[in-house]
Amino acid sequence: MNNIPSVDLADFISGDPDRKQKFVDEIGKAYEEIGFVSLKNHFLSDALVENLYKEVKAFFALPLGAKKKYEIEGLGGQRGYVSFGKEHAKGKKEGDLKEFWHFGQEPASDANLPDSYPDNVTVTEIPNFNATGMEAYRMLEKTGVYVLRALALYIGLDEHYFDYWVTNGNSILRPIHYPPITEEPKGAVRAGAHGDINLITLLMGASSGGLQVLRNDGQWIDAIPEEDELVINVGDMLERHTNNKLRSTIHRVVNPPKEQWGTPRYSIPFFMHPRSDMKLNCLPECVDAEHPKAFDDITAGDFLHQRLVEIGLIKK
Repeated sequence: MNNIPSVDLADFISGDPDRKQKFVDEIGKAYEEIGFVSLKNHFLSDALVENLYKEVKAFFALPLGAKKKYEIEGLGGQRGYVSFGKEHAKGKKEGDLKEFWHFGQEPASDANLPDSYPDNVTVTEIPNFNATGMEAYRMLEKTGVYVLRALALYIGLDEHYFDYWVTNGNSILRPIHYPPITEEPKGAVRAGAHGDINLITLLMGASSGGLQVLRNDGQWIDAIPEEDELVINVGDMLERHTNNKLRSTIHRVVNPPKEQWGTPRYSIPFFMHPRSDMKLNCLPECVDAEHPKAFDDITAGDFLHQRLVEIGLIKK
């Protein structure tokens, strides 16, 4: 396998039981073997993608002083702007060569959450930035719900098992800017090798190159989707909840060849998180004599806090 498998969400929502089962089997097998797929026929329109990139590029083109106004202390980087080099991969001291923005959940009034989410930060210089970001957030969230429904069926759960937990969940949309590289990076890369924290990640913009996935045999392979596909991978929360049945695969964003250092890179991942009170305890359907329980019980909120400390966004 030299590239990640491609699946078609149209199969799952076609109304044809055989096509639906085909999608369930394909995505489940891919997530057991490599933890990544590229997905076509998601809910993002071409026009929305184009508008979002226009708004995102306009924001990152602002002077640093203007952007720093939106870096809010005390939030662990969970809303607004996070400046260049502040985040690093778990276990790595060099900061990643990136700056980014976070849009977060705007829950329904009857969400009955155990704790409140921070408010989103409004960018005054770019009038359509926030509205466009949240429109994309909702379409990625909708796509993610259908992917999780397929995985619930693959695991042997009720199809709608995840719906409650991710509706009003603590999900994050993260537009990322990797600026041109102007000097030898000294061990730093655009994004160090890491596994994602959340249930699943839906990634826009991987087609610009640089994303690599670690295969079982220790070989790095390029993740190269078609232009209109999302890259979707399993995160550590889902790996834990399924007792290692579904794999959260290590991945990275490598620096381009030196002749391309002057080219910026943009990507926009959607980190799909559940409500903080979801228990990530190993599912009984994924535990047997050959696969004993591998993880201690923990809630999603406690696990997230633990990992944000490890990657440098929250100080101990």
